[in-house]
Amino acid sequence: MLNLERLRTLDALARFGSVSGAAEFLHVTTSAVSQQLAKLEREVRQQLLARNGRGVRLTDAGQLLADHAARILSQVELAQSDIEAQRGAVVGEIRLGAFPTAARGLFPAMLATLRADHPELKVRTAELEPEAGIRAVMRGDIDLAVVLDWSNKRLPVPGGLTMAELLDDATDIAMPAGHPLADRTEVDLEDFVEDDWISWPEGEFCHDWLMFTLRSKGIEPRIAHLAGEHHTQLALIAAGVGVCVAPRLGRGAVPEGVRLVPVRQKMRRHVHAVWRVDADRRPSIRAAVAALRAAGRDFDAPLNGDGAA
Repeated sequence: MLNLERLRTLDALARFGSVSGAAEFLHVTTSAVSQQLAKLEREVRQQLLARNGRGVRLTDAGQLLADHAARILSQVELAQSDIEAQRGAVVGEIRLGAFPTAARGLFPAMLATLRADHPELKVRTAELEPEAGIRAVMRGDIDLAVVLDWSNKRLPVPGGLTMAELLDDATDIAMPAGHPLADRTEVDLEDFVEDDWISWPEGEFCHDWLMFTLRSKGIEPRIAHLAGEHHTQLALIAAGVGVCVAPRLGRGAVPEGVRLVPVRQKMRRHVHAVWRVDADRRPSIRAAVAALRAAGRDFDAPLNGDGAA
């Protein structure tokens, strides 16, 4: 009898091409991956891996079994989905992940809706950055991820996943109240060529987007501070140490001493839900997407410290 977890390990190795890539994807050690694959070789009595320089490659038998593993894992997910669809009721458990401002801006209203409309559905949530959310969906750690991309920088989505639009999120430029442009009704990015910027941590999708966007406008970014939380970014703005891009979703109260001005050439984050194609028929997925869209229609972000939108 083939072990599903070992097949999942083989599938990860086939997808990512290395033991270390499979380990990172599965959130286990490289030693654990090697042990699982060694056990699988003993189970099938075939050599599945061969050395390839410093790494490994799949043998013909390994590739054959990896192809079967991908189909088997997909069938397991599809069976789960069909069982839920057969019952029709929105019950059981669903696990959701979202980047922090979506978790703050959408999850409270979504959870209230699901609790009221589907009391037998158990919902678990976690904060995950977009790339981590997609990996978690692919691994099966969560059922649905709320992710984002930008009009000029799309988030790569692997095959086997479904993406549905939830909302478009407008963004503004946050600056100290004493900034020369603070009283403008609109600004251009080129207006901030001499300013220090506060950005997201290096390596995050939004940091890469900011660097790409500013450089496309002929601005070499002067990144003075890095902060993952928008509230931290706005607190630094209030201290007068730079400017930042401030999305409206999940913004909350704006600190005194901060002004937010819309950008003339609109910059919008596109917010999406992502889940496995195999889970399309699950009533809980459809219910969660509907509740997220309803929450997105209702959110309202203050524009400046006086609470005016």
